[in-house]
Amino acid sequence: MFNKILIANRGEIACRVIKTARKMGIKTVAIYSDADKQALHVEMADEAVHIGPPPANQSYIVIDKVMDAIRQSGAQAVHPGYGFLSENSKFAEALEAEGVAFVGPPKGAIEAMGDKITSKKIAQDADVSTVPGYMGLIEDADEAVKISNEIGYPVMIKASAGGGGKGMRIAWNDEEAREGFQSSKNEAANSFGDDRIFIEKFVTQPRHIEIQVLCDAHGNGIYLGERECSIQRRNQKVVEEAPSPFLDPGTRKAMGEQAVALAKAVGYASAGTVEFIVDGEKNFYFLEMNTRLQVEHPVTELITGVDLVEQMIRVAAGEPLSITQDDVTLTGWAIENRLYAEDPYRGFLPSIGRLTRYRPPAEIAAGPMLVNGKWQGKAPEGDAAVRNDTGVYEGGEISMYYDPMIAKLCTWAPTRAQAIEAMRVALDGFEVEGIGHNLPFLSAVMDHPKFISGDMTTAFIAEEYPEGFEGVELSEDNLRRVAAAASAMFRVAEIRRTRISGRMDNHERKIGKRWVVSLQGQHYAVKVKADKHGSTIKFEDGHKMRVTSDWTPGDSLARLQVGEAPLVLKVDKITSGYRLRTRGADLVVTLRTPRQAELASRMPEKQAPDTSKLLLCPMPGLIVKVDVELGQEVQEGQALCTVEAMKMENILRAEKKGVVSKINAGAGDSLAVDDVIMEFE
Repeated sequence: MFNKILIANRGEIACRVIKTARKMGIKTVAIYSDADKQALHVEMADEAVHIGPPPANQSYIVIDKVMDAIRQSGAQAVHPGYGFLSENSKFAEALEAEGVAFVGPPKGAIEAMGDKITSKKIAQDADVSTVPGYMGLIEDADEAVKISNEIGYPVMIKASAGGGGKGMRIAWNDEEAREGFQSSKNEAANSFGDDRIFIEKFVTQPRHIEIQVLCDAHGNGIYLGERECSIQRRNQKVVEEAPSPFLDPGTRKAMGEQAVALAKAVGYASAGTVEFIVDGEKNFYFLEMNTRLQVEHPVTELITGVDLVEQMIRVAAGEPLSITQDDVTLTGWAIENRLYAEDPYRGFLPSIGRLTRYRPPAEIAAGPMLVNGKWQGKAPEGDAAVRNDTGVYEGGEISMYYDPMIAKLCTWAPTRAQAIEAMRVALDGFEVEGIGHNLPFLSAVMDHPKFISGDMTTAFIAEEYPEGFEGVELSEDNLRRVAAAASAMFRVAEIRRTRISGRMDNHERKIGKRWVVSLQGQHYAVKVKADKHGSTIKFEDGHKMRVTSDWTPGDSLARLQVGEAPLVLKVDKITSGYRLRTRGADLVVTLRTPRQAELASRMPEKQAPDTSKLLLCPMPGLIVKVDVELGQEVQEGQALCTVEAMKMENILRAEKKGVVSKINAGAGDSLAVDDVIMEFE
């Protein structure tokens, strides 16, 4: 076994690999760019080597720099994580020449399966059903348009060396095919150092289901069930679960056996994934094979008990698999939510900055683990387990140079319904401040009827949120529960304020009992009756709710019991009330005396400033190009400029017809959120 492993990656996956290496008694080496000098993976590793400037194409994906770090550290093996160099055959070849083990598959398997075009050709030769498409290299945008018309719109434009949603575009017409080709090509070059593009038919109403395979260098191969990855945005997975709520045992077995057969055909050895598109009749079609570890691997680990990183390391060390197909049992249900530094209220655009608060929910052991073919440990004490794979910390910076994923929050429970409920509670208790993030959106998905039923496709987000995410409107029952909780909390805060100010009379607190609670456009007149154990909130219609909690003023998280059910609230104090967040809803809650409420109802509402004649930068990023000139008339939907942020290109378009009167930024300029790019007459 190895004594020292270098992790050729960063962020949460680097931290994830370090955890398993520690467990195995293996020392670890981190690499880092200027932007990652204070990163968590650097702190966790036994040693760290600096490799260059922040852009990945000047540091993390420069093979020579990584090889220098390996020589400096004396590492015997390299785990590439995912992305970056994880599917780069030249990197595997360089390691082989250096006599350093690659914790991944042989170079030939990477070339055969890691390349999307080659893998499809091999699958076709092996009589595996594939999605129709053009597998040859595409030279320019004109050829891309021609091929798209031959295949028939809609089409998917994809980077051959792509992954993680980078270098992917859906085109519904010639204009989108032309724009999508160039953007995909640029993103592929920046993210992978390989700008080859191919095009395939975009299958409507599909489900994205993938099979986890595990193979060694001795001809053994098994599959560890499937993962449902249908909830995606911009072709990037957001929510994953294992097993799939759609598959039956027969289809699972057929997909698994086909996946293993394909892996063996190319001499694959490591932990990889065979991805399929599955239609409503459970017909499945090979999509691609990822020869690397997948982002969503934790859900497979939670339902099988197999540490995939450990297995990868053992395979790379030449050990045969200690697990057979008969050892693989799918137990319970696991769900993963990807926490991204993206603002859901701004069309999920990237957000950067300092994490002024980062408090994940407490992790709960995920039950038994299968080690060398033997189960160790026991199931969690409660009904659920919680796992959070992360690479950040409170006070750390979210950079514009890398993927916006902050963490992967996972829950496990005996049933799918229990796993979903555990995820709801975990999301409510996850505190993130200082940047825009998608926690509210994830909470909304967990409560969405289509997700709860398991009846969703890869078009879920586009169909259910066609105008983008605008927040959650709580039901009347839930609003009342929040109003009751806020009333009880406000009373506690008023007692504290009275004590501090010294306004006491014979030790009797001069605290009012009647309040008007306003939230989400609703107003509830309540009466608070308190005792030493909690408060009883009586509404104007006579309905009563009992509220108990150990919350104290100043706490940013409140865990309460409201009636028969628990309620978790994120709390920020504001004038005359609180900003409360729960189940995806972001609520401004005010508490006033009846007289104050009467006067407040007569106050005029403040009007938002008019920005209709301005193009504001929606995210921190770099202007790649400006598509219009001063004085030019533009039409609704016309491309105005392209902004690159977190390895993704974003085309900003005109919302209405107008004339460009001023251009304030040009190609190469770095902008902050709401900087004015151009103005219109």
